[in-house]
Amino acid sequence: MIVQAFLKWSETARVAERAKAANALGRAYLRSTMGEDEKRAAVMAMTYLLDDPSPKVRLALAEALAASPDVPRTLVLALAEDQPEIAATVITQSPVITDDDFIELAARGDSLRRGLIASRKSVSIVVSAAIAAVGDEPEILLLLENPDNAFAPATLREIAGRHGGSPEVRSLLLDRADLPADVRHLLMQQVSQALVAFDFVRATVGERRVERIVREASDTGTLTIAGEADERDIPALVEHLRAGCRLTPAFLMHALCAGRIDFIACVLVNLTGVEERRVRAVLSNGRMHAVRALFEAAGLKRDISVVFVEAVFQLRKAARGTAAGTIASALLTVFRKPGAARTPASELIEMVEKLAMMEERARARSFAIEAAFAA
Repeated sequence: MIVQAFLKWSETARVAERAKAANALGRAYLRSTMGEDEKRAAVMAMTYLLDDPSPKVRLALAEALAASPDVPRTLVLALAEDQPEIAATVITQSPVITDDDFIELAARGDSLRRGLIASRKSVSIVVSAAIAAVGDEPEILLLLENPDNAFAPATLREIAGRHGGSPEVRSLLLDRADLPADVRHLLMQQVSQALVAFDFVRATVGERRVERIVREASDTGTLTIAGEADERDIPALVEHLRAGCRLTPAFLMHALCAGRIDFIACVLVNLTGVEERRVRAVLSNGRMHAVRALFEAAGLKRDISVVFVEAVFQLRKAARGTAAGTIASALLTVFRKPGAARTPASELIEMVEKLAMMEERARARSFAIEAAFAA
């Protein structure tokens, strides 16, 4: 009878009075010792208030119900699709909205509602994936800025693929310790492409030099990523590089000279289909013909495979502590022949010579820094 009287009164009451009464009704439902019949009647009354013409009334009801785990989901979901201020009240707080509800809201809702979902205290892996699949940059930024939100590796790949062109998104992704190595490489490529496309840089440095610098820096960055990546991430990185036609002989030689034998092993597994245990056995103690056959099975021509074999043998010496210098310098000693006709192998050795020069410059910089500190 009290609820019936409330409904009759609400037909003529002013907005401020109705809002106050709606809030009181919601709090009474949650806190009082109503009987079952009274609770059902109260739910009916609150459902009726969902159609109140004043958003102030609906907001007052939302504020009363938002934080409670004991509210009927039908009421909360209706409020979640109301005007922005009302929706924000329940979407950001309500514990009764399920992941399935959030996924549906993200899929058929607008950018505002996806942003509200992303702004919750924490968002699950499946909800992050739903927002990443359809979200615009603003809600993606909100999603990444919350350190308590959970992401699957595939979701981070989705975000990088859709929004990696945004400097803000790139920065937030690159700051993540759980970013897969292949995604980190993709973002590095996007930064490189942005640099190449920058007119001021091209005009100042020169187009060809910029492209060369970016290419060399990209190779070095890729090897750094491979060296720091979790072992479980390396196969995905290798597949990403293979799909992008980045596993060139020059790059693989760079990897060998840098000592990235685990990365090279994974590349050979990917390109040859030989099981990993067999590949590692050949690289660690296989004879020359076995190592050469492995690299040729990966697609290397015979006239350059011999250089890769020698690089592997030099890596073994380095592992035993018997190497006389760097891998690059050792290859130059064996293969550099001034005045000889140009061949694919000699072109590869020219690239190795550039690596040796870069190593020398890096050592010189380190020496200068140490000397400056000592002084």
